[in-house]
Amino acid sequence: MLCLGVSGGLDKVYENTRELSNTFLHDGAAVLVRDGRVIAAVEEERLNRIKHSNKFPSRSIQYCLAAAGVQLSDIDHIAFYATEAYCNAMLEGLFGSRPDVSIPLDAKLLMRSLLAQEFGTEVDPSRVSFVSHHQAHGVSAFAMSGFEQSLILAIDGGGDFLSGLLAVGSGTEVTQLVSFPENNSLGLFYLETIRCLGYGLFDEYKVMGLAPYGDPAPHRELFEQFYELLDSGGYRVYLDRIGPTLRRSIQVRRKGMPFTQQHRDVSASLQEALERIVFHILRHHREATGMKRLCLAGGVAHNCTMNGKLLYSGLFEDIFVQPAAHDAGCALGAALMMSNELGRPAPRERLQEVYWGPDLGSERAVQQELDAWGGHLDVERSDDVASCAADWMANGAVIGWVQGRSEFGPRALGNRSILADPRPAANKDRINAMVKKREGYRPFAPSVLEEDASEFFDLADGTREFPFMNFVVRVRDSKQSVLGAITHVDGTARLQTVSRKTNPAYWEVINSFKKRTGIPVLLNTSFNNNAEPIVDSVADAITTFLTTELDGLVVGPFLVKKRAATLEDWTALAVSLPPYARLYRVRAYTGPDRQETVCEIRTGHSSGDSVRISQDAFDLLMQIEGEAVLGDLLDTITFDRARREALVKELRGLWEQRRIRLHPSHAARAHQDCDQMLEKA
Repeated sequence: MLCLGVSGGLDKVYENTRELSNTFLHDGAAVLVRDGRVIAAVEEERLNRIKHSNKFPSRSIQYCLAAAGVQLSDIDHIAFYATEAYCNAMLEGLFGSRPDVSIPLDAKLLMRSLLAQEFGTEVDPSRVSFVSHHQAHGVSAFAMSGFEQSLILAIDGGGDFLSGLLAVGSGTEVTQLVSFPENNSLGLFYLETIRCLGYGLFDEYKVMGLAPYGDPAPHRELFEQFYELLDSGGYRVYLDRIGPTLRRSIQVRRKGMPFTQQHRDVSASLQEALERIVFHILRHHREATGMKRLCLAGGVAHNCTMNGKLLYSGLFEDIFVQPAAHDAGCALGAALMMSNELGRPAPRERLQEVYWGPDLGSERAVQQELDAWGGHLDVERSDDVASCAADWMANGAVIGWVQGRSEFGPRALGNRSILADPRPAANKDRINAMVKKREGYRPFAPSVLEEDASEFFDLADGTREFPFMNFVVRVRDSKQSVLGAITHVDGTARLQTVSRKTNPAYWEVINSFKKRTGIPVLLNTSFNNNAEPIVDSVADAITTFLTTELDGLVVGPFLVKKRAATLEDWTALAVSLPPYARLYRVRAYTGPDRQETVCEIRTGHSSGDSVRISQDAFDLLMQIEGEAVLGDLLDTITFDRARREALVKELRGLWEQRRIRLHPSHAARAHQDCDQMLEKA
């Protein structure tokens, strides 16, 4: 029995129905389960390279089908992660009065139409279902927890006109106890506050990391105006009070401005308020139901600080947090709900790993991809990449580490990671500034050998496995100075324990580092920069390696270093525009009283997503149909060498921001393949 769960938008990556997707759909993903077991899953952002992709996850579906060796017609049931009534209401509200938009106002018809367009197969309406958003969240956690019974809390910003539910799971069934209306949304409570800190949607985790630098006391009474704790575990939040009150009370931070202590204190007050509300809910229902175990899902469940405090509180004997707790995880929940309904429930087993995404491919394919960048990379094959990588890191290198299948969810768990020595505190600042290109206060997570975890971290009683970075735990006092790069300002860390059984390659590189240094821990952060999702393919890894200041790259059995590429090496590359990028000439103010025509490249459908580019870059990029070799394009315009160098530098900057793509040309790859075939002959 094959069931496909789908989350995301109902428009394609190159279509301009931005209002549809951004309003109520995001975090596209596809998950395929056979008889209740996951066989393939990937978020659309990993494949289309749009963070939090709000588009129809056609590539994710294609991957899942290919991984299972099946066609869409072989799928027994397809489930979407929101109710049909909700989707229809959104479609009607957005486009019901707009004759210029030719979108079906029937969600099931729209989805079947997209599937037919993408896969050339008509899908019978009886094979398509729409499920409750928060029920999908809850099932995605409970079905993977291994618990026979548990309390379930699913909370997020919103979906299906609600913001969460509290339920009891027993056997294969989930029974709702309480639902939370959208105007009581804890996700929106958090979001409304962080808007005054210069942040917005999807930035919530940044403020969680800022909170330990602050003191909640100065603004505690102020925040108590924003919520009320009620009887029987109830609560109410006053979303309309947050923005106006904070704007009167604090200096609002604009994006890019420095943080003041006041901003840090507001972050701490927000975190404290969230924890008070969640603890209030759970204490009551823990006592009322007698449930000793807890499952968490929904975007708010990514608040690892809150999760850690729940763990240390002893309120529950065991807590399971769905690794993809955000909306992509609803694709998993939707698939499992339908599988259960069709008589194939998930087995009652604790989830151990989420390496469900695309594999690197064969060793030959990996080598071909690396060799295509011959002017830019030095490549060496090794039979012991773990030892070599450990040597690099012990000697100060920060590296990209790419192995096996990619992880499902927002965390790099050792297959698409940036790794470094966890000891020098300077590594935190270096990686934030030179690789991730993000705020300097942001912490990094440690990966530790499972068997050594308790020596370095103060773990809650009875809990020894933390495979998904879902909990912030205390670093032992005696180890905080040793682990300077991963110990946060409050003495904590977002921990991942690594099992030799579930990820032998990653375990081996940590163990090799331990043999050299005595430290069974590595700094682990997601392999990406600030402009892109986590890398998935070898090509993604190369791009990020070449556009950051990483010292080395390990891909499969290959050790990779950078070469000092010449201008000719750069102009031998092909240039293309991503499908979501567009070029514009617009009138804009270039001075207080002066308007001029300027050139822009946009990666969305609003001017806020735009970057100005030179006339030379605009003229060159306008010539592209599909892809073109950069040198050939430059030859069509009369440029002296200095002007060519300046334009190539500008294009490299746009590539770093993922506004354009630079890559070996298809012709060069075909020539390389031919040469390799002749060599073998």
